[in-house]
Amino acid sequence: MKAIMVMFDSLNRHMLPPYGGDWTHAPNFARLAERSVTFDHAYAGSMPCMPARREIHTGRYNFLHRSWGPLEPFDDSMPELLKQNGVYTHLVSDHPHYWEDGGATYHGRYNTWEFFRGQEGDPWKGQVADPEIPEDLKKLRFESYRQDWVNRPHLATEDRHPQTLTFDAGLEFVRTNREADRWFVQIETFDPHEPFFSHQRFKDLYPHDYEGPHFDWPDYKRVVETPGQVEHARLEYAALLSMCDHSLGRVLDLMDEQNLWDDTLLIVNTDHGLLLGEKGWWGKTVQPWYNELVHLPLFVWDPRAGRAGERRRALVQTIDLAPTLLEYFGIERPADVQGRPLPVAEDTPVREVALFGIHGGHVNVTDGRYVYMRAPATAQNAPLLEHTLMPTHMRGRFSPAELADLQLAEPFTFTKGVRTLRVPGRTFINPYQHGTLLFDLEGDPEQRTPLVDDAAELRMATLLVELMRAGDAPPSQYERLGLPAEGPVGAEHLLVRAQREQADRTAEPLPRPEDYPSGRFSLRTPVFALISDPVAVEVMRRHLPGIVDSEFLQFLGPTPLIDVAALAGGLTDVSALRRVAEELAAL
Repeated sequence: MKAIMVMFDSLNRHMLPPYGGDWTHAPNFARLAERSVTFDHAYAGSMPCMPARREIHTGRYNFLHRSWGPLEPFDDSMPELLKQNGVYTHLVSDHPHYWEDGGATYHGRYNTWEFFRGQEGDPWKGQVADPEIPEDLKKLRFESYRQDWVNRPHLATEDRHPQTLTFDAGLEFVRTNREADRWFVQIETFDPHEPFFSHQRFKDLYPHDYEGPHFDWPDYKRVVETPGQVEHARLEYAALLSMCDHSLGRVLDLMDEQNLWDDTLLIVNTDHGLLLGEKGWWGKTVQPWYNELVHLPLFVWDPRAGRAGERRRALVQTIDLAPTLLEYFGIERPADVQGRPLPVAEDTPVREVALFGIHGGHVNVTDGRYVYMRAPATAQNAPLLEHTLMPTHMRGRFSPAELADLQLAEPFTFTKGVRTLRVPGRTFINPYQHGTLLFDLEGDPEQRTPLVDDAAELRMATLLVELMRAGDAPPSQYERLGLPAEGPVGAEHLLVRAQREQADRTAEPLPRPEDYPSGRFSLRTPVFALISDPVAVEVMRRHLPGIVDSEFLQFLGPTPLIDVAALAGGLTDVSALRRVAEELAAL
């Protein structure tokens, strides 16, 4: 028995032909659907990248207890359990976060692993002189942005692209070990995650007229670009998606060539999607986790079932991948696993509801029809606490200041009797501004019109609390969300109606600068220029004090005001921005 997992990052379900995507060039995803079972109700759980991978290893939610970070000492790792039970495990990947502080314990759980350099500003090639960078629409230009332009000349041909090298290595492992038994290979590419860097033959699949600035790496923010610029970025993503489709086709070709369909489990999955202008947003994490981000593509071929070209309506999640692989190889699931094997042979229910979210953000639940997004009860988004024995963030360690007031928490049910460090948490964007949201996907599949329905909210909030209790959520989460740690959820706990005004205000689209008069100053004026003028700064201070007083001005100062407002998400009141635009134009 053998198993292959092909994993993409930020793969948009709605852009794939098996899920209704009718304009992208992805014939191999269509071919895959003909040879496997397609899941129609697959959802993410903990997000984004490394929290999702922790779920793939452990089969349990983790975002209620901690943010981005490594596997914990008490975590059960699926690849390691396979290894301990005589299944050879191998990882090939170009995903750079595995080799940062916040992902440092994942790849070591496999027997062997290979890594290919160059994705998303990976600190790879050393160059002291600044690289040539074209005029670009990207506003947040951290060190990784500069490094990405150092790296790109070294990926000038398709055969040198890290995605290509990753699939080369994965296929080499399969060919080398075709005659061996009991192995699992995870072929994981960072694509189509931004930046949307692909080669010309894939871009040629999407011809269009565009003469604007370079734009293949949107910031995580509200859309303020022109329709032509938005369309160009979407087509750059589509080109990279088509490159992913080509790589997938190479795997399917090898399965045909080697008759692997007879004895090899195949899973094709992703961690989350990416907003490409839908609902007026780019990216993820700074907005609620809409279905474009959490409703995932998932395909499975199980040679034992032999089911192909079929679809499943069962509600499944990322936490189900680990138990699926353990069950396939006949290995008992640890007691702490919350997921269940995917129902490939028959469309049997796995769960009534699914939980998903990010640490410090909305805590969300869906039953497949309703989606309930629970925001913090107060603007303080507190208390927010991290519970960990591996105090690292994405690219760095916790600072001494963060650990100065640490406490030891009592063990959770899944920490195997071990106490964790309990330290204050943090978020970049406060989810409170978006309010608590309730959607009925049956009547509003695009989640355009939030409901105010007390009975439906009470039912969904009750289901949410049940899932939190089943996962032994920390007491701080109930307090942060305004939910009862014990006893029933009552009318006094409902928030949709109470937070509707702020939700509507935050959802209001930003004005387009061209719709307002412009003079010496406008919404396109850099913030530094505005706060340097004694009159303009008073206009700013009167209407947008949060921007004038923000510590982020040290790197956002050269950015036009409209872009700063977009980056600030819902923190910038649209009506206030209109007043600023009018008063600045009058100066």
